[in-house]
Amino acid sequence: MTAIVTPELTVRGTWAGFWRLLPLSLFVVAFGLAFGLAAVQTGLSPAETVLMSMTVFAGTAQFAALDLWEGQVPVFTLLVTTFAINARHLLMGASLYPWLRKLPIGKRYASILVLSDANWAMTLNDFQGGHSRNLGLLLGGGIALWCTWMTGTLLGMAGGSAIAEPEVFGLDMVMGCFMLAMALGGRKNARMITAWLVGGLAALSAYLWLPANTHVVIGALAGGLVGVFWLEGER
Repeated sequence: MTAIVTPELTVRGTWAGFWRLLPLSLFVVAFGLAFGLAAVQTGLSPAETVLMSMTVFAGTAQFAALDLWEGQVPVFTLLVTTFAINARHLLMGASLYPWLRKLPIGKRYASILVLSDANWAMTLNDFQGGHSRNLGLLLGGGIALWCTWMTGTLLGMAGGSAIAEPEVFGLDMVMGCFMLAMALGGRKNARMITAWLVGGLAALSAYLWLPANTHVVIGALAGGLVGVFWLEGER
C-alpha cells in the first residue's frame, strides 16, 4: 500500500509554484492593462482601480463590475453579479479540501488567499498525479498571477491603449489552452473524463443560450455535481 504523504506549505514550494506559473502569468499583464485602462475610462480614480485589482483579483468579475458601474446599478446587484461569476471558487476550494484540511488553519487560508483558475489547475493536477503534496504551489502560483495582474493594471492606468482589447492578439486563448492542457495531462479515469465533458457541455450550452457570464457558474456546478454523486476514495 502506498503511504499517504501529508500536505505541507513551505517557502521552497511557494517559490516553485511562483516560477512554474510565471511564464503563463506574463500573458495576464495584457488583461490587467486592459482593465486598468477601462477602469480609468469608466471614471474610477487611480486609488480605486488599484484597490479593486489588489483585493478582488478576479478579471472577469472586475470587468463585469465596470459595466454595471457605468449603468449606476444598485450595490446589491453588483454584489450578486460578482458572487455568481466567482462562485466556481467554492468548488475549486472544495476540490482541494482533502489536502487543505490537514494543514493548520493559518496555513490553510494562506494557501487559498490568491486562488485562481491556473494555480488551482496546476496544484490539483500535481496532487492527483502524486507528483507533489506542497500547497506552496498554489500560493506561489497565485502570487505570480497577482503580481502580473497588478503590473498590468498599473500600466493600463498609465495609458495602455495599445492593448485595450487583448482578444485582437489572441491573448484571450492563452488561459483556455493552459486549462485544457491541465485537463488532458491530469488523471484520465471515467469519473474525471465524465466531469470534464459534462461541465464543458453545460458551459457551452449556457454560453449560447443564457445571460453573459452564467456559463462559468453553470459549467462549474455541472462538473462538480458529477464529482458529488460519483464518489471516489481519497488518495
